Amino acid sequence: MTVVSIRDFRANQSKYLGLAAGGESVILTSRTGSFKIVPITEDDSLISKKEFFARIDEARKSIAEGKGTSVSGKEELDSLLASL
Repeated sequence: MTVVSIRDFRANQSKYLGLAAGGESVILTSRTGSFKIVPITEDDSLISKKEFFARIDEARKSIAEGKGTSVSGKEELDSLLASL
């Protein structure tokens, strides 16, 4: 684990971001608290609030058009999730 001050991080960002990308735990300390720097993975998503709500509206429209999947019970849910 590497602990770095905000001043040192600013001066050597590439170094510390490289360490984090390589799997090293990098902790950034400042007056406002400590933060762990981690790379974004495939499972993470960076979308705007506007895009997020647009996707929700699109999903609601699809369900209203009958394009959704109805599940009634744990077994059906387990089966659906296993098929994904």
